[in-house]
Amino acid sequence: MSLSGNLKTVSFSDILQLLATGKKSGVLEVNTASRQKEIAFKNGNIVHASSLNTSEDLLGNMLLRRGKISKTDLERAVALHKQTGRQLGTTLVDMNLFGKEDIAECLKLQIEEIVYNLFAWKEGNFLFHEGVAPKNAPLLVELVTMSVVMEGTRRIDEWIEIQKVIPPDDMLLAVAKAPKVKRDEITLSVEEFRVMALINGERTLPELIQISPYGEFVTCRSIYRLVVNNLIEVVGKREANTEEVADEEEEILSIMFYLFSSAFYRVRTIVEEQVGENSTTFSSFAAQYRTGVLSYFPGVDPKSELLPSFEKFLSAVRVIPPHIRMYTLMSGLSSMLSEQLEHVFMMLGLGTFQTSLSAVKREISEPLAKKRDLIKKYGLENEYYKSLKRAEKVVRMVRGD
Repeated sequence: MSLSGNLKTVSFSDILQLLATGKKSGVLEVNTASRQKEIAFKNGNIVHASSLNTSEDLLGNMLLRRGKISKTDLERAVALHKQTGRQLGTTLVDMNLFGKEDIAECLKLQIEEIVYNLFAWKEGNFLFHEGVAPKNAPLLVELVTMSVVMEGTRRIDEWIEIQKVIPPDDMLLAVAKAPKVKRDEITLSVEEFRVMALINGERTLPELIQISPYGEFVTCRSIYRLVVNNLIEVVGKREANTEEVADEEEEILSIMFYLFSSAFYRVRTIVEEQVGENSTTFSSFAAQYRTGVLSYFPGVDPKSELLPSFEKFLSAVRVIPPHIRMYTLMSGLSSMLSEQLEHVFMMLGLGTFQTSLSAVKREISEPLAKKRDLIKKYGLENEYYKSLKRAEKVVRMVRGD
């Protein structure tokens, strides 16, 4: 089976579904210039996963952060692992520090984090090596791939809601001295309890993620629930360093430029898959927007040299008077996006519309994770989703729902 391409045109969830339904065995390799991950399959189910060129998913770090092993024992195990070339998990079992069942459970959690992390990747080359067995993987687990797809998709949707509530990265968090709760008892999950124990009024969100025994998603979800239940609060702001502060407007314009370019690119490629890239139907429709500032969003690949430079876009935007600049740009882009989605429905039906809508929704997750406070300040997230809701409303009206 030949399966290769880039995540810009084929979503990670679609790849997993294809391998699962085909009951394929082999290794899926996904990489960017700086990161590489491999996922092994057996009869369509995930049995192993590993990260190269990164320490984010290492088993040793996970065990240490979860308090399962001392730093001294971990250092001994890592040294022996390097000397023998055997996997760290096998080495830990050989040293009688863990049983096979304990390591298998930790490996399962590690594999899940590696795989779920890939749902957030917007680009990266992938290649499936059919019939190839994973290297240096004496301990295998088995995850039902379709269950992983469902959970990964759910996490993306949940992440959007989490990002609306969790505090900016420079805010210090503390346990509320007088929590305003609506009932006498609050039930906390184990994750929420352990994350809450790390909150001491001197740590920010990124610092809590760094020392949490869980991955970023679970930690942020726990903080989200603690905030919603009024159990923790912001008590101050981490003093900024003396480095020069970047031009805030330029930064938000940069996010908007690449976000909407990517969104229009997703819509265009999905349409081309249905009607063929030589079809002029959609191109003719989209051409009406190629005037003024909107001409910088033709729907080409955001990584392509055909995309106008951000510098030229910035110069064009700054011709707009400052007091109406952001409103003019945002309203134009929002209308353009919603109308293109509506046209997809009229031209290709509900299924393609929903596929396009899901693809466009995913585009917001990466900028949200990096610039939450700035995006909240300018209301970019709200305006972006308003345009999508407007398209959904039109579709419901046409369908008579």
